[in-house]
Amino acid sequence: MALLPLKELYLACLHCTKCDLHKTKTNMVFGEGNLRAKVMFVGEGPGRDEDLQGRPFVGRAGQLLNKMLEDVGLKREEVYIANVVKCRPPNNRVPLQSEIDACLPYLRNQVAIIAPKIIVCLGATAAKAIIDKDFKITTMRGQWFERKGVKIIATYHPAAILRDPEKLQPAMEDFKKIKEELDKLV
Repeated sequence: MALLPLKELYLACLHCTKCDLHKTKTNMVFGEGNLRAKVMFVGEGPGRDEDLQGRPFVGRAGQLLNKMLEDVGLKREEVYIANVVKCRPPNNRVPLQSEIDACLPYLRNQVAIIAPKIIVCLGATAAKAIIDKDFKITTMRGQWFERKGVKIIATYHPAAILRDPEKLQPAMEDFKKIKEELDKLV
């Protein structure tokens, strides 16, 4: 797929029929934030609230993400937030590999447009799609990887933290590493 400008990419996602997720979505959730962000956060896919509003990370997990950002001195408006898949999987199930494969070119195009210096994978699905298909979030989170001059790190998804609050402290350690890395860039 040739790189598309942002508006054309948005429209391509909006009218995409490459997988069955478009049949059950309420809204396509493209992504949002600072188009010149140095940090890009990538989650798995839209949940119920995101599907209804057409915006990423607006439910309980999004509120937690906002708080985690604030706790390390970042604002949501400073970063860019997207997901691996743009349409909600039924019953919040993990996206199928075929759905991820259909949507990944769109995410890669977003990364090319935003040109972040740091990509943060929120959860195993994003880490497997971006870092390594065999990524294990419990043992590999918090480690830095580099691709094409971009630093990449994975941490627990905010929804996983809501289910298991024990994950908050290690996730916050990761967020501090992210902020430290970001401060080196400025």
